[in-house]
Amino acid sequence: MVRPKTPTWRTLLVLGRVSNLPTVWTNCLAGWGLGGGGESAMPLLRLCVGASLLYVGGMYLNDAFDAEFDRQYRRQRPIASGAIQEELVWRIGWSLLVIGTVSLATLGPLTAIFAALLAGAVVLYDALHKALALSPLLMSACRFLLYPLAASAGAMGVTGHSVWSGIALAGWIVGLSYVAKRESTTGRLQRWPLIALALPLVFAGLYNSGDFRLYSLGVGFLVSAWAVWCLRHTFAPGGRNLGLTVSGLLAGICLVDWLALLPTPAGASLFVGGFLASLLAQRYIPAT
Repeated sequence: MVRPKTPTWRTLLVLGRVSNLPTVWTNCLAGWGLGGGGESAMPLLRLCVGASLLYVGGMYLNDAFDAEFDRQYRRQRPIASGAIQEELVWRIGWSLLVIGTVSLATLGPLTAIFAALLAGAVVLYDALHKALALSPLLMSACRFLLYPLAASAGAMGVTGHSVWSGIALAGWIVGLSYVAKRESTTGRLQRWPLIALALPLVFAGLYNSGDFRLYSLGVGFLVSAWAVWCLRHTFAPGGRNLGLTVSGLLAGICLVDWLALLPTPAGASLFVGGFLASLLAQRYIPAT
């Protein structure tokens, strides 16, 4: 009997797209802050751990659902290349998803409801994203749900600001997911869906006033400049590199979270730190 090959740590990290975890943590920070935060940071830590388990579990299931597609078109992926057994990926993915959902549920009944909705949205996306033209909306729903989920563990609970900010973030996700969906194709990339990337800027302009408006304009400029910088990899003359665009926009989620919360300069360093950490991690572990 041939003994199954033991996967390396790098294989496990690549499957989980762990370079994107800083964006999950800043999602939790922004949502929790918009929900009033709290005197203790322990709920935020538990949110980050639970959401990370859900994210990594969802990424494992993504590869498991895509195994046949990858064997035909993306043979470098861990399952298709033989770096790990498909059955093991299924087991790890489902286990992490269940553990993450249960751990989040311990934060309260409302958090448990949002955790269950998020887990369901993750599985639905993983199962349908290759066949469904509107799959970017499913991906955006996953990130949107993180905001009210995290807010539900805050002192004030789910606020209108947390919901609207989640919708704004969803617009950014729709834009980057639209580009990501075409990484494996050679068709023409339409530009109009990328308008969704501007939704966080629109919401920030409408919502903020006074000193916060000036602050939001500054952060908004950074967000828009980063989006343009990322998109140049796709639309610059001489060829396109959708992977670089998607990776950059994924790291930019941290900046969108910063725009949503607009904390003190000391707090802002957490969002900038998450952004830089994501970019650094992408040098070693691919974001997509």
